[in-house]
Amino acid sequence: MSKRPKSKEIVESGSDNSEEEEEVEQETKKQKKAKSSAVSEAKQDDGNYVFPISRNRQVSVREFKGKVLVDIREFYEDKSGDLKPGKKGISLQLEQWEKLKELMDDIDEAISSF
Repeated sequence: MSKRPKSKEIVESGSDNSEEEEEVEQETKKQKKAKSSAVSEAKQDDGNYVFPISRNRQVSVREFKGKVLVDIREFYEDKSGDLKPGKKGISLQLEQWEKLKELMDDIDEAISSF
């Protein structure tokens, strides 16, 4: 299983290229700011976080009965145009979510074999 590169990792070559290293550091800082602003934009008034992944599907992070859940769900549009949760979906507990993240490289490898 291959490891993902860490965001703080700086690419170094044989010569001393401090400008390149500085550019890489600036890029990682920009990415971190973008991620944090995306999370703050995803937070709703009720404290849940919602991340759309397609027109009718979204991932939400919420608390239910004292447990944090990652909810991947399909939605449908009702007659008034509001999005309502459909039957298709899954709620993952944090342990399951962590396991899925661990398997991500293996899943990507399996996808690339097709």
